[in-house]
Amino acid sequence: MAITVTPLSEAIGARIEGVDLSRDLDSGTFGAIESALYEHAIIVVPGQTLDEDDQERFCRYFGELERVRSGQALGRDHPAVLMITNATDTGRPTALEDGEMMFHYDQCYYENPALGSTLYAMEIPDEGGNTLFANCRLAYEALDDGWKARLDGLRALHCYDYKRDPTLRPSTINPDAPQWVHPVVRTHPETGRKAIYVNRLMTLWIEGIERDESDAILDFLFDHIEQPQFVYEHVWTVGELIMWDNRCSAHARTWFSPDKRRMMRRVTVRDPHPVL
Repeated sequence: MAITVTPLSEAIGARIEGVDLSRDLDSGTFGAIESALYEHAIIVVPGQTLDEDDQERFCRYFGELERVRSGQALGRDHPAVLMITNATDTGRPTALEDGEMMFHYDQCYYENPALGSTLYAMEIPDEGGNTLFANCRLAYEALDDGWKARLDGLRALHCYDYKRDPTLRPSTINPDAPQWVHPVVRTHPETGRKAIYVNRLMTLWIEGIERDESDAILDFLFDHIEQPQFVYEHVWTVGELIMWDNRCSAHARTWFSPDKRRMMRRVTVRDPHPVL
C-alpha cells in the first residue's frame, strides 16, 4: 500500500491516507505508519470500517494488547476492548460516558503505562466531544535551561480512581485506587527525546519536596503543556481511527451534551519498557 502522511498542525499529529486497516499490513506499510507515529505523536486514519478484530489486529503490530482493568471490557473474547460511550442501548459495558475530561496520560498510575491507545469513531455528536492532544515533547523542549535543571530527577505520584467521577481531578486520594510514581520528565525509548510526564487529571504531587512547592511546579507544568502552541484539537468524523503515542502526548475531551450520542471503541497497547 502506498500511503501519504500529512501533518495536521504545527503542534502535533499527522493524517494518514491510502491504507485499509481492515486488511493485513505489509512490513513497509507498517514501518511507514510506525515512523509517522513516532515523528508526529498522533496519527489520524480516516475512512475506515473496522470491527473489534480489525482494531485489535492493527494494535498488535505495535505490541501486546493491554487488558481493560476497570471491569468494563467487552468480555472474554475481547478483554482489551473498551466502549467509551454515553449510549445506553448497546448491551455492552461502557466507561467515561459523559462530559469534559481533563488532560491525562493513559494508565500513568501503573508501573507500565500504555505505549499507545487507539480510538475508533462509531457515533459522534454534532457539536463538542472533540479530543485535544498536547505535544509534551515540544513543551519540554520549550522550557529554559533553568526549568530543565529544576525538573531533573524529580518524581511524581499518579493516581486514578475508577469509582469516583473519572473526568475530574480528585480532591482526596483513595488508598485503594491504582497509583504509581514516575519521573516528571521521561525519555522516549525509541526516539530518545524527552517529554514532560505529568498531567492535570492524574498527577497529585511531586515526591520529596514540600507540598506548596510541588503544587507550584505542577500548576506551572499543567498550564505550560496546555498552551495553544502545543495543542491540536481534533473534530471527529465517523470511521476515523486515531492512535496516540502515550509516552509523549497527553489528551483531553471537550464537553458535549449528554443528550447527544457519542460512541468510541478503544484498544490499548501495553508498553514493555519502564518509564525512564
